[in-house]
Amino acid sequence: MIESVPNFEHEVDARGLKCPLPILRTKRALADMHSGEIVKIITTDPNAEKDMEIFSNQTDNPIIYKTSKDNEYIFYLRRR
Repeated sequence: MIESVPNFEHEVDARGLKCPLPILRTKRALADMHSGEIVKIITTDPNAEKDMEIFSNQTDNPIIYKTSKDNEYIFYLRRR
């Protein structure tokens, strides 16, 4: 995992959505991306950390940075 906020090519705004919608929107975004590109996912789902970790491990798209602020969870995934 990198230590500073990375640049990104795509963004998924999943605020207000509950599982599985943040994962499904992330999956859709990744399908339209090239290898090595980064997607930023913003969600308010309190289960997002666990869900994104599982999704990342299952799809081999690594989480390269994550943070949370004001009940928002932000993840940066690199497209494999």
